[in-house]
Amino acid sequence: MVAADPPAQAGPSASSERRPKLRLGDVLLQQRLISQEQLQQTLDLQHKTGKKLGRLLIESGVITEEGLANGLARQLRIPFVNLKTFPFRAELVRLLPESAARRFRALVLEDKDHNLLVAFADPLDLFAFDEVSRLTKRNIAMAVAPETQLTLAFDRLYRRTEEISGFARAVEKDLSLSDEVDFGELANTVGQEGAPIVKLLQSIFEDAVQIGASDIHIEPQETGLQIRVRVDGVLHTQTLAENRVAGPLSQRLKLMAGIDISEKRLPQDGRFSVRVREQTIDVRLSTMPTSYGESVVMRLLNQNSVLRRLDLIGMPDEMLKRFREVLGRISGMVLVTGPTGSGKTTTLYAALSEINSSELKIITVEDPVEYRLPGVTQVQVNEKIDLTFARVLRGSLRQDPDIILVGEMRDAETAEIGLRAAITGHLVLSTLHTRDTISTPFRLLDMGVPPFMVATSLQAVIAQRLVRVNCEVCSEPREPTAQEQAWLDTMLMPGDAPVKAMRGLGCSACNGTGYAGRHGVYELLEMDVALTQAATRADPVAFMQAARARMKGHTLSFHALELVRQGRTSLAEALRVGQDVDELG
Repeated sequence: MVAADPPAQAGPSASSERRPKLRLGDVLLQQRLISQEQLQQTLDLQHKTGKKLGRLLIESGVITEEGLANGLARQLRIPFVNLKTFPFRAELVRLLPESAARRFRALVLEDKDHNLLVAFADPLDLFAFDEVSRLTKRNIAMAVAPETQLTLAFDRLYRRTEEISGFARAVEKDLSLSDEVDFGELANTVGQEGAPIVKLLQSIFEDAVQIGASDIHIEPQETGLQIRVRVDGVLHTQTLAENRVAGPLSQRLKLMAGIDISEKRLPQDGRFSVRVREQTIDVRLSTMPTSYGESVVMRLLNQNSVLRRLDLIGMPDEMLKRFREVLGRISGMVLVTGPTGSGKTTTLYAALSEINSSELKIITVEDPVEYRLPGVTQVQVNEKIDLTFARVLRGSLRQDPDIILVGEMRDAETAEIGLRAAITGHLVLSTLHTRDTISTPFRLLDMGVPPFMVATSLQAVIAQRLVRVNCEVCSEPREPTAQEQAWLDTMLMPGDAPVKAMRGLGCSACNGTGYAGRHGVYELLEMDVALTQAATRADPVAFMQAARARMKGHTLSFHALELVRQGRTSLAEALRVGQDVDELG
């Protein structure tokens, strides 16, 4: 973090005037932030490990990053800057190249009084100060910021748009005048880290991982190639390039995924893994022929993702209690429904991790395996060799399982095998693409599953969505629009208190979106006698009436509205959920 004893630079705005040589330990002692005994113990540890003094003090819990930065600011009489709320200006930040910013742990904040205000993690590092001044060709006014905040700011502010555009232009230069792709030459670039196409892909992946994107879209258009990334469920344009880059880019990705590079007329699917920013990312790739070339969409799955606990996924307390009771049963089927990207697998794995024990045999059948669970037998389907959901599921039943997780009920055969497993004494967890809980049993019937199997096996259905969470830094009260007010009028009951909605305005902390992260919205429908009888008769009217009565006040829309009351999300996000599902009153 901070060097043990480098010389300090003096005033916050003088680039040449310097203070007498200071050591970090002496500064912290003068500020009474550490004791002489703590300093000596840490210095002894420094001699053994070679780590920097500031980092050792933080790791040992003697001082916090914020405390260290504040102490240095007071001693050197320079500003302490909280980067979480600072209004960055992109044109100023980029005065210092990303590589230099990360190397010297420095970030340009302001341009005033003929000086650049630059935040340093280590204001005692004179070499870093001199290099930043040389690179920017400006006088430097020094400030101090916690190193963790600086690292997060680097990831947020230094997008690779220019870098990606530059590599795209390099790829264009490598292309011949014709639009044909030389497959032989392309194949030869495999493993060549210096090839422009490899550098372009590396930059695209690094940018996506850096900002926490879940998907990358490479889309040939009439006017050029568009590359977009999905963050918190919303697509953002990353860069635009010449359309001629699309062919080599898609062919290189197909090589990586091991699929046929000569086939451009049919959709194809594949997968591969990449190592990005010290993380292993599983990539699911899908290609689609379009009017202007092959569109490529990649879903990014981080193998290092931390499995979330069931009580931390955002499910309301009463619903969570009921869900845990369902999970405690020894047989039956539990379905989690919702569109792609709504967090269904996260919910199922949170449930699975809670009930996982050495006394239970748990088998999962997935495409792909998204999380790794110790003690669980996990199988990834491979349709190319006829290792389908149905086939693996049939084989799983001969493995003496107690609990089976099926990644998705994709067809009638898989659904029927899963329901039969539930009838014969297994707890089966799976997902299904439906709009809400009430429509789920009829989706199974529509797939061709016999009504008696649905009625006797299905125990509970959870429907869920993800809404974006208001940024804590820039969120403030906002009056509802006419459309939002109309939706509120349909949701509020007589006597309900008015809703005071919040909405993020957009700041540096949230990349100007007003949102930071996402929160689950849930509804839970348990099968009772009335619902079971209606499902057995395949009577949709009776089922709907009974289900509406059960779900009144506990739907997805009502949960979203409750998050609005709490200030967690905006009315716009709640309205998006409300428009997506049938209102149940």
